[in-house]
Amino acid sequence: MKAVKTSIPGTRQPRRPRLAVAKFASCDGCQLTLLNLEDELLAVGDALEVTYFPEASSRMRGGPYDIALVEGSISMPEHARQLAELRKQARVLITIGACATAGGIQALRNWADLESYKRAVYPTPAYIQSLRTSTPISEHVSVDFELWGCPIDKQQLLRVLTDVLAGVQPFLPAHSVCLDCKRQGHPCVLVAKGLPCLGPVTRTGCGAICPGMGRDCYGCFGPVEGASPGPGIPPNTASLSDHFSSQFHLIPVELVRRFRGINGYLRPFREESHAWESSNKDSDAHR
Repeated sequence: MKAVKTSIPGTRQPRRPRLAVAKFASCDGCQLTLLNLEDELLAVGDALEVTYFPEASSRMRGGPYDIALVEGSISMPEHARQLAELRKQARVLITIGACATAGGIQALRNWADLESYKRAVYPTPAYIQSLRTSTPISEHVSVDFELWGCPIDKQQLLRVLTDVLAGVQPFLPAHSVCLDCKRQGHPCVLVAKGLPCLGPVTRTGCGAICPGMGRDCYGCFGPVEGASPGPGIPPNTASLSDHFSSQFHLIPVELVRRFRGINGYLRPFREESHAWESSNKDSDAHR
């Protein structure tokens, strides 16, 4: 990856790389992570020229942009068009958060009847223009780098921005949350408390907050796909869910809900939830 270095046309004077922060369907939490950098935000402002950031400023300028941070999933008809234009204007495009990388919690609509949801929620459903599915950014345009989490971790954000500016290929650890628990001395809530913890199949990044508080991980940083136990090898969700079923006596519908959460549309979690949903349907059919 080449360093993002630019200069003012007609001179040798360098200019700050231009940053855009765009939002689609999301809660804004990952953008707030950027704004909550506190002291580090001043350094980001010195290193980058923030030219487009509706969450932070009413002063917005068009592209091209050296770096674009994109939050949110593609959930409305105009989103795909706006994203395609942003991709043309952005030299480096980085998705931030579960909505942008996995479709987010709103991807639950992918398994439901959207029209029935609209009728139940809105007094005039005809006014709501929404796609039947909620999909991650990577299903529509090429993505240079992905930051996981709900919300993202500020230290990971700083590390990626620093690497991109320096021309270094960003690298973030992708081991499971279990390793973080061991390093921090947290008792295993799956073993010690019998809680259905998703830590063994969830990638690091959160700092093992939930297990550290005695709670089970719910997979907010997504599956450790391709990271553990080796490159290209998906996490063993089947073994974990079988343990939940046989040892904790979770019924199929509970297992479906366990995997079909914030990152439920990503393949490892999606396929595991499909398997248990089919199992539940087969059980109902034999009653």
